[in-house]
Amino acid sequence: MKIATVILSLTFACQLQAAESRPPNVVLFLADDLGWRDTTVYGSTFYETPNIERLARRGMKFTNAYAASPLCSPTRASILTGQYPGRLRLTTPACHLPREVLDPRLPATGPPTRKALTPQTRTRLPNRYLTVAEMLKTAGYRTGFFGKWHLGHAPYLPENQGFDVVVGGRHHPGPPRGYFSPWPIDTIPQPSKGEHITDRLAKEAVEFIRDNKQRPLLLCFWDYSVHAPFEAKQDLIEKYRGKAAPDNPQRNPVMGAMIEPLDDAVGALLDTLDSLRLAEDTIVIFFSDNGGNMYNTVEGLPPTDNRPLRNGKGSIYEGGVRVHMIVVWPGEVSSGTTSEAVVSSIDLFPTILDMVGLRPRADQVLDGLSIAGVLRRQSGVSDRAVFCHFPHYVKATGNLPSTSVRLGDWKLIRFYADTARQTDRFELYNLSNDIGEARNLAPRMPEKVRELNALIERHLRDTLSLVPIRNPAYNSNAKRPDFGRARTVGREPNAG
Repeated sequence: MKIATVILSLTFACQLQAAESRPPNVVLFLADDLGWRDTTVYGSTFYETPNIERLARRGMKFTNAYAASPLCSPTRASILTGQYPGRLRLTTPACHLPREVLDPRLPATGPPTRKALTPQTRTRLPNRYLTVAEMLKTAGYRTGFFGKWHLGHAPYLPENQGFDVVVGGRHHPGPPRGYFSPWPIDTIPQPSKGEHITDRLAKEAVEFIRDNKQRPLLLCFWDYSVHAPFEAKQDLIEKYRGKAAPDNPQRNPVMGAMIEPLDDAVGALLDTLDSLRLAEDTIVIFFSDNGGNMYNTVEGLPPTDNRPLRNGKGSIYEGGVRVHMIVVWPGEVSSGTTSEAVVSSIDLFPTILDMVGLRPRADQVLDGLSIAGVLRRQSGVSDRAVFCHFPHYVKATGNLPSTSVRLGDWKLIRFYADTARQTDRFELYNLSNDIGEARNLAPRMPEKVRELNALIERHLRDTLSLVPIRNPAYNSNAKRPDFGRARTVGREPNAG
């Protein structure tokens, strides 16, 4: 326990004893690249997710939940720390790369084809950050991590961030060398050849629950599914190929076959909690690290389709950042309910602490808020702004360096140095009647733009985020990058 002291341990223990004789278990599912509409709970008519439906029937579904980033590692870091990626200065998923960058900088110059200079990113989550796992471990929880970490090479690993048991949990951006065994990783038991990695993770997580049924546990099941490579069980591919309809924008059989094992894993853990009579003492949270992938091609189709949301993974538009969130909290959350509250991945840390009866350290920086009151339907978050700082070019999606803010129904996106004179450009949307971000209201509503941009300015200042600036080497006559302005993936009538 590198940060927590003996005094802190005693303080947490006293807090827990005051709350209950035994605090609740916490199971945190994190899907990878699962789009907002990629389950039946959120409207898919192609994918089959009966166990995620079962989860939603037990708790509350959020329709306005946001990942703090449209890419995975920054969102993962935000969940663990309760801080925005901009504050962490970890804003792209570069944590699998060999080069260690802990002090990212803004370069002095850039390619002549780019209007903005964009910052470096950290390629590791430093171990000095206090994680939710460390907080709960110090309070007597047994902690387990199963699946994708992607926050750095050794020593930046889950076992150095508060996890007692680790299965997977290394630098890999996807499943180590594919979804089927064997895997070149010593933290996953090697079964017979051809086992699916999600099935193996589920078996190991079930054993973790059984081994620790007499004590409070934190189980992070952060599945590799449904990240590339696009591989699946052949029988499931054929099943979904047989039900694919040409008029359904979601009709990729490989993606259907990749989502089903994720749903099966949810079922396996719920069955275990039920059989051990732990379900009534267990908080379950289901989340996705970003939106669905619409830029790759599998069997001639994008992996999924995020409509009515615009674009997808790797884009600051809604399809990249609006995600699943389901929370089961027995005795506190009414079954089968829905919330339209605007919440973020940064809220998971403080919410979990609140739910188990703990308080943050006095010196701890948290950008997130506890939404326990929302879950209990005792309070709302209507006046709260949620941000996404994504200061990077992404060729695959056409993303431009940008920061967004959502406040109520309004969303403003600030694109850095994107005008002909390299000044900032703005797009403004009212999501209550334009969820697809098709009608830019910025030219007609300059006062609203100024109001929301002031929130962005304050956010960037308060979080000490690295912010893009105009590129002095930009040459308008240089060959333009082939993605120019952000593409409108998912909005064209014929997009597949």
